[in-house]
Amino acid sequence: MMRCGEHLWILCALFISLFPHLSTSSWESMIYVGCTQAKYNPGSPYESSLNSVLASLVNSASLSNYNTFNIPTDDNSDAVSGLFQCRGDLSTSDCHSCVANAVSRIGGYCMGTCGGALQLDGCFIKYDNASFVGQLDKTEVSHKCGPPSGAGNERDAVLAYLGGGGGQYFRVGGSGRVQGVVQCEQDLSSGQCDECLSEAIQRLRTECATSPWGDVFLAKCYARYSVSQTQATTGYARPSSESGRDDNDETEKTLALFIGLIAGVTMLIVFVSFLGKSLQRKDGM
Repeated sequence: MMRCGEHLWILCALFISLFPHLSTSSWESMIYVGCTQAKYNPGSPYESSLNSVLASLVNSASLSNYNTFNIPTDDNSDAVSGLFQCRGDLSTSDCHSCVANAVSRIGGYCMGTCGGALQLDGCFIKYDNASFVGQLDKTEVSHKCGPPSGAGNERDAVLAYLGGGGGQYFRVGGSGRVQGVVQCEQDLSSGQCDECLSEAIQRLRTECATSPWGDVFLAKCYARYSVSQTQATTGYARPSSESGRDDNDETEKTLALFIGLIAGVTMLIVFVSFLGKSLQRKDGM
């Protein structure tokens, strides 16, 4: 078993996108999850401190939309840092529900790992034994773009506006049919936030150049936009294809193929077993 000090993060954005939760609210939709390869020993002081951090994240989310925690282990050999942040337009009750949902799900993806991060549409949680609070990280962890169609100059105008927030941690904007939103983790300074968003917006322009919607998530911030069929409002609404309708269709097809494959294998096993018994009867005659 690896020690918690040995870090290698594995991101699972692609895998999760193939199996979205079909019945969840929009803010519960999965964006990505990442886990360290290093694991802790079950029943260790680290596990106890981690459970305390995760419980603190959920409890604190009923009072605010952001907080950080650092809890040392009982033997003082290590410490667990944790952070949660909700989307800036979520109510306190929705924030609490989102964080509780994220905490309940991350254990299934990052079972026994020293570090884990999970981004839902409405909130983000992270824990690790390595220090990460207050540190700028512009690593790209996820990006998705709609099919090429031509977003026009309105998109560039919205992204330019969102990039000039002057250190605002959450900002939405719209122009014509284009809506956009950006957000930084609040443990960053205003200067670090601007730097992170500048990188995210530049990648969004490049990677989703002619798409009607696009998302770029860096480790410490994200930028998103969508082109709707109606005039933009002051809020941000994900288009139906972005919110999972297309992914759901693909999921149903994938599950149907998987079930069909299992059924076929089962029938083959039954046939081979029956054939074997028949041959045995013939040999014994």
